[in-house]
Amino acid sequence: MTRNLGTTERILRLVAGIIILGLYGALTPPWRYLTLLGLVPLGTALTGSCPVYARLGWDRSRRRPSLGK
Repeated sequence: MTRNLGTTERILRLVAGIIILGLYGALTPPWRYLTLLGLVPLGTALTGSCPVYARLGWDRSRRRPSLGK
């Protein structure tokens, strides 16, 4: 799995995932389980790879292309 997320986007996904998961205790049972979707942005932030971006061929990381060395 190659990394295709930049640092800023990883931080934003990490914060969003934590906030969504934090709502788990504040909501009633039918809505409570929807907060588990916060695991998706949290997981992509921790791995640095987004399967949707990979499928679309997007690379948001700021890696410099190698010069053939």
